[in-house]
Amino acid sequence: MRWFGFGFNAFGQICAQDESVQEECVDTVKVIHPSELRCHVDTSVCRLKTSRISASWSRRASLHLDGDSCACLAGFGSCVCTESRGCKDASISESHLTLVFLDRIESWDLQKEEETPAWSMDIKPQSESAGDVTLPLVPGGYVVSKSPFYHTLSPHLKAKSLALGAEHALLLSASGAVYSWGLGSHGQLGHSNLLSEEEPRAVEALLGMPMSSVAAGGWHSVCISSGGDLYVWGWNESGQLGLPSRCLRKASLQKSSQKAGELCPHPTTSSHEELQEEEKHEVFISIQAFPALLDVTPPCEIRSVSCGSRHTAAVTIKGDLYTWGWGEYGQLGHQTLTSADEPQRVEFFTAEQMHVVDVVCGTWNTFAAVAKEEEGRSQ
Repeated sequence: MRWFGFGFNAFGQICAQDESVQEECVDTVKVIHPSELRCHVDTSVCRLKTSRISASWSRRASLHLDGDSCACLAGFGSCVCTESRGCKDASISESHLTLVFLDRIESWDLQKEEETPAWSMDIKPQSESAGDVTLPLVPGGYVVSKSPFYHTLSPHLKAKSLALGAEHALLLSASGAVYSWGLGSHGQLGHSNLLSEEEPRAVEALLGMPMSSVAAGGWHSVCISSGGDLYVWGWNESGQLGLPSRCLRKASLQKSSQKAGELCPHPTTSSHEELQEEEKHEVFISIQAFPALLDVTPPCEIRSVSCGSRHTAAVTIKGDLYTWGWGEYGQLGHQTLTSADEPQRVEFFTAEQMHVVDVVCGTWNTFAAVAKEEEGRSQ
């Protein structure tokens, strides 16, 4: 499986900033053309085929699971973590790298050169039938990127997966119910209000519709139903929900007005008047405080989804990648710096006959796992 990245690259977390790779990344800060990830620290590790990605603002952690598994960091303070040999999952933040092993969990302080982890916890060895622990969910609770690292969860929740946003959390139960808690100031909890919750609370609007996956962005949330439908809620200032955004439409009209002004010194209408006319026919959404069904055109079944700070990416069953939201670092993969308030297919992978199988969003960038079409269709 090959991984490609695009978007924010100021620390080389997508393209290594050296002469051998420089030609692929003309702008070392904004990578708008999907570029294949390469480990410029240890090429022998980079050749391993199977990996998982975790990304923060300035770093990327690649987990290589073939043979003697290990984690490799790219970006600020990049290195191959020798202490990670044998780990089964990794989660990166601006300050800590958290690793899960068969018998323990460790968090290493990336700002200090210490020989022991900042925090660790023993867990019962996981049997092969039970599957690997996938961070941030761990037996009995979940881990976060700063102290206190461990938080307990009520056993009655029977958690299946967990997603952490900037200041809120989403939990998917074994029955397909979605719970949320944390900050609710942007409607990201989905309870039809802007209130915060200290304890997990079921998202009532989704009860009775089993969900298969959840994802949390900076201040927005997304989940996938068992039938492959997308539900979105929270902040939509940059179009990250895929719903009409007044800010994006206003910016687009201003650019159009500027171009028109260059061609015609006496424009007949202003962008403000055009926006007012458009508002008569369309409702713009700044905050969506309860789950809304998002239509993707053409209609398709969604396989996986991930959220960045203010953008969203989803993979369809057929292997297409759709992105939307804030795009000023090229994180949407459309080879422009334009934002979008509706899902758009990333044509690069289709043109290259690549089948996207997974997607992971960093804060301001995106990473996609791909296979050749014939390989992807057989999965």
